[in-house]
Amino acid sequence: MASLRHLAAGPACHHRSGVAAATASLQLRRLPSCSRSRHFTRIYAISSNDIRVGTNVEVDGAPWKVLEFLHVKPGKGAAFVRTKMRNYVTGNTVEKTFRAGSTLQEPSLSKETKQFTYKDGSQFVFMDLTTFEESRLNEADVGDKQKWLKEGMDCNLLYWNGKIIDFELPITVRLTVTDTDPGASDSVQGGTKPATLETGAVVTVPSFVNVGDDILVDSRTGQYMNRA
Repeated sequence: MASLRHLAAGPACHHRSGVAAATASLQLRRLPSCSRSRHFTRIYAISSNDIRVGTNVEVDGAPWKVLEFLHVKPGKGAAFVRTKMRNYVTGNTVEKTFRAGSTLQEPSLSKETKQFTYKDGSQFVFMDLTTFEESRLNEADVGDKQKWLKEGMDCNLLYWNGKIIDFELPITVRLTVTDTDPGASDSVQGGTKPATLETGAVVTVPSFVNVGDDILVDSRTGQYMNRA
């Protein structure tokens, strides 16, 4: 009782600060144990009804990318989704069918932005501009995307289980025209012609585009967008 009276008789600010310190101490001691007691595993899942071109799914323990899909509702029987998919790891393309409304697992993928710096033989070298660590992709892995790939271009590298399985170009790429027929006046409407770009790709451009012009191209379709 004497101790209690002594505390009560002390300065109010001293009492409040002492209680606050004690409370904070208790909170600091409790938080770690509470945090350690909870572990959540995130489950990635989608419905087959949500399949679209570009959707990533995991089948038989491997990551796949949907290239084509068709939702089918037959007159008799259950609805289903017919797909054409590419295996990220092997590159194989197959057709697979899923029951409508069935649950599919999404692969745990991660992306890292890296810059394409140069080509070393048959390998394309990408660099992390923060760590200067290099990552390499073989020519077969890059495929037709090399038509739009230019040194100094930032790309997203796709990882699965710590391995690079694909990469994404910027949707819009800026490239220089290196060869085409002489251009018409900007005032002339209509008319197109083929043009060769600095990467070797050939695109159809308006007749007024000239050699040396920078143009913007949609890397997904290879279509001319406009002059840069």
